[in-house]
Amino acid sequence: MSTADRVEAQSSRGIGRFISGVVEGFYGRPWTMEQRTELFKREQKWGLNTYLYAPKDDYKHRTYWRELYSLEEAEQLIALISAAKQHNIEFIYAISPGLDITFSNPKEVAALKRKLDQVKQFGCRAFSLLFDDIETEMCAADKQAFSSFAHAQVAVTNEVYLHLGKPEAFLFCPTDYCAAFCTPSVSQSSYLNTVGEKLLPGIDILWTGPKVVSHKISVESIEEVSSVLKRAPVIWDNIHANDYDPQRLFLGPYKDRPTELIPKLRGVLTNPNCEFYPNFVAIHTLATWCKAFTNEGSRDVEMGEEESDPGYSPQKALTLALTDWLQEFMRPDQQRGPCRPARLKKETSDEEPMQTDVDENPYIPGPGENPLYTAEPLTLDDLMLLSDLFYLPYEYGSTARNMLEELNWLKNHRQAAAAQTDETEEWRSKAQQFDNRCEDVVQMFNRLSNAPNRRVLYDLYNYICDIKSGVGLARAYVKTLGGQSQPSCLLMSDDPEPWGFRGGLSGEFQRMLPGHGNKDLFKDPPMTQVYCIRSYSQEDKTEVQKIFEEMQQEGKEQSSLTQPVLLSDCLSAGEIPPSPQCAFVLEDEFGICGCALALADAKPAAAKIQRAVRDSMFVDFPSLVALQVLPRVTDPSPAKRMIGQLLSSVRSSGSRGAFCELRQGDRRMLDFYSKLGSFKPIQIDGLPHGVIVMATSL
Repeated sequence: MSTADRVEAQSSRGIGRFISGVVEGFYGRPWTMEQRTELFKREQKWGLNTYLYAPKDDYKHRTYWRELYSLEEAEQLIALISAAKQHNIEFIYAISPGLDITFSNPKEVAALKRKLDQVKQFGCRAFSLLFDDIETEMCAADKQAFSSFAHAQVAVTNEVYLHLGKPEAFLFCPTDYCAAFCTPSVSQSSYLNTVGEKLLPGIDILWTGPKVVSHKISVESIEEVSSVLKRAPVIWDNIHANDYDPQRLFLGPYKDRPTELIPKLRGVLTNPNCEFYPNFVAIHTLATWCKAFTNEGSRDVEMGEEESDPGYSPQKALTLALTDWLQEFMRPDQQRGPCRPARLKKETSDEEPMQTDVDENPYIPGPGENPLYTAEPLTLDDLMLLSDLFYLPYEYGSTARNMLEELNWLKNHRQAAAAQTDETEEWRSKAQQFDNRCEDVVQMFNRLSNAPNRRVLYDLYNYICDIKSGVGLARAYVKTLGGQSQPSCLLMSDDPEPWGFRGGLSGEFQRMLPGHGNKDLFKDPPMTQVYCIRSYSQEDKTEVQKIFEEMQQEGKEQSSLTQPVLLSDCLSAGEIPPSPQCAFVLEDEFGICGCALALADAKPAAAKIQRAVRDSMFVDFPSLVALQVLPRVTDPSPAKRMIGQLLSSVRSSGSRGAFCELRQGDRRMLDFYSKLGSFKPIQIDGLPHGVIVMATSL
């Protein structure tokens, strides 16, 4: 059955509605029942329709999945499911048995059915089986019963789905739930192909995108995985998840997912921050994104330089969300101290009644006395700044980025502050600008601290306190450089206060590691590069040829000698196409910046250019690999990963070994292959002068 047929079949069963909403799927303290009910109200107000119950640390969801709920727990879940229905929210109950289930044991499957039958009695009509974040090695009993891990999972999932009466909403989370987990690639993953072929068509599949936390999700990537799964996936989006880093919070908009994805998806569920109240922005902007496709016709969105989606503007969505969030900040809750109770009736006894209210005559300061403190109200600009400081996993907001760049410049040009130079005035101007931004952070902290809604504040407090402290240290440092103050004791003392060194034991471990800081969003020099590796397509041919020509030109400029012709040149130049599934490209924010290509059988290509090579070499190393990476890619990690994926694909084609040809003067590539460790130089008679061959067994 084709993907289109499956989608049509799903629609005919009445389950064609686009799933949109929230998955509570993070590690850490689960949300309270009160918070979940508040979430349902928000979802209904903003046009979302689904809540997936999957808190990792609810122990009866995951660790003790076999245990039935107690009477008290049952009453809570019944109330929660009822509240979801009242707000027209589909409540999907998820269970995660993968840590220790024996798939081949009928008693285990019966326990799973019994647990879900209990939840069904609570009024739940939608379910999900999750097999994420588990070991992939089957036990001995399962190995005898199933040909693969995927077959085991699919068999149990199908059986449970049928047992529950084919619920209209039933989700399955695979173990390989993102492209990064697929070996050797999404299209060639035996696990995903088995799931796509064997899982019943009424079951939807969860997918996080290229990575666990995906920077971008492209239409092409979704089309690829949909083809393998034989259905459109439901995105479990971790772009706002923060359970992997207790020092980070994400208050930026839902972005880098084009609205053209919507008709190609079954749905989108955001798995947001662990803290409930700061998720206002994440959920609000997702709702705006979901409505963008249906509102495409208006096309009244003003596009910024970095916004190319005509149906959705992240910045506009963020402004709308923060405007609404400001109203919530200004609504007092019941956590500002003891509530003011109603006046007690006067007791008939002679005892002095308890004082229960403020004085009838409020205090008014006299002449010369301190005035009463009046908190300045929180502003939209404060929340815009807050969002900039705690933006998204792969980027800071513009203000945060500017502050880092200013501090970096002030630090690197500090000699201009110490002595009169041509840059002195510029240095002092930038120092004042940086100081003003720091003051904005302090004032934002003060106004947030005095906001009436304390519930929201308490979820934010540790984060805003931390950033205020960090900004304060940077501010003091810049003033010291400018000679405006004595060196701060926090910066210069041999015995600083504990807030002068950040991070605790975890920070100490990280600072001792050789790679500390190499994944920071801002580095000296600034570095925020994110790379994407994907399969090569025919449309990439021109760009790959350009890379080859640029690398050829660079080689000519570095050496006056004639460059020897390599066997791989005809591959890189596009004269010979790579073998099927044996080609990848590397992309950065500017476009394609590298490629890895292979010929599974290189012998015909060698004959074409009349390369005299012993047949024995092609017996041991029949495949040719070619790697081209532009000089702007200074980090070797993406190239290493790309060549690793290529070799895995070559091995899957049945090859026992691969070789590459390099020019003796190409120190960059020689160094790269040498450091890989698997490629070793081999001696080949009859090679052109200046050509080196390195090979690896597969």
